[in-house]
Amino acid sequence: MAKEILSDAVLLNEYASGNEWALAQLIERHKSKLYSFIFSKVKDRDLSDDIFQDTFIKVINTIRKQNYNEEGKFLPWVMRIAHNLIIDHFRKQSKVKMQREKEEFPFFNKIVDSEMNIETRIITGQIEDDLQSLVLKLPEDQQEIIKLRLYDDLTFKEIAELNGISINTALGRMRYAIINLRKIINQNQIILND
Repeated sequence: MAKEILSDAVLLNEYASGNEWALAQLIERHKSKLYSFIFSKVKDRDLSDDIFQDTFIKVINTIRKQNYNEEGKFLPWVMRIAHNLIIDHFRKQSKVKMQREKEEFPFFNKIVDSEMNIETRIITGQIEDDLQSLVLKLPEDQQEIIKLRLYDDLTFKEIAELNGISINTALGRMRYAIINLRKIINQNQIILND
């Protein structure tokens, strides 16, 4: 007799109800794809293991706090968490890199015109906020493609795999999203530059 395969949604509900076996099934089901995705980005087995574990810690905490809304997109959600952890790792790495100072008073190199930086940050932040509000006016599938491509920095191949669509479909959705954004910008006479 064939064993019934439970959907991700059913397993998530089971886990939320306290069934630890359901989480083990979810991890087992998606570990190969998730680990391959992580490893393709970081190219280091130990780091991949760490990010894989951190990803599922975040998944567990989110589900336990009942902050996850199952919409049939469990794997894309988990991959987005992993992607964000990868980005966080590389950001931390770039901050940790220290340069050797050759000058007698290296601290003078750290002094910058903070007013300009603050002004630039405020303007950039406002433009990003405006753009995000415009993206919310797009159809949901176009919002998703923009988020995955521009904010999560996934390739169209990765987006296609995550959503179970062809690369051409992903490219088409991005094209229509850009066309629709231009229409919204033109109709509302919005200027998005600093």
